[in-house]
Amino acid sequence: MEIIQSTPQTTIAKLNDRFRQGDHSLGKICTTQAVNSLPSADQQELFRLLRTFNDFTPGNDPYGEHDFGSIEFQGETYFFKIDYYDKSLRYGTEDPSDPAKTTRVLTLMHSREY
Repeated sequence: MEIIQSTPQTTIAKLNDRFRQGDHSLGKICTTQAVNSLPSADQQELFRLLRTFNDFTPGNDPYGEHDFGSIEFQGETYFFKIDYYDKSLRYGTEDPSDPAKTTRVLTLMHSREY
C-alpha cells in the first residue's frame, strides 16, 4: 500500500475540488455577465461541467491546487478561478489549506471576460 504524503498543495487541491463539486460551505460562487445572460438550462449544464471538471495539467495547474480551469461549452470557452480570502472577505487568507481561516471565491466567466 502506497502512503501519500499530505502537503499544503494537496490539501488545498482537495478543498478546492470539494468546493467546486458542490460543498459551498467552503465559499462563494460568482458568475459574470456573460454567464448570467445564458438561459437557465445552459447555466445548469455549465455548472454540471464545472462540478465534473478534472482536466488539470501542469499548464493550467502549475501549483497543483486545482484553482483554475477551462471549460468548452457550445463552442465557447469558459474559465473558472478560485481565489482565497480571509473569513471577512477583506484580505487574502494567511493559509488557504485551513478552511477555518479561508473563504474560497470561485468566479465562473466567459474567456473574453478574463
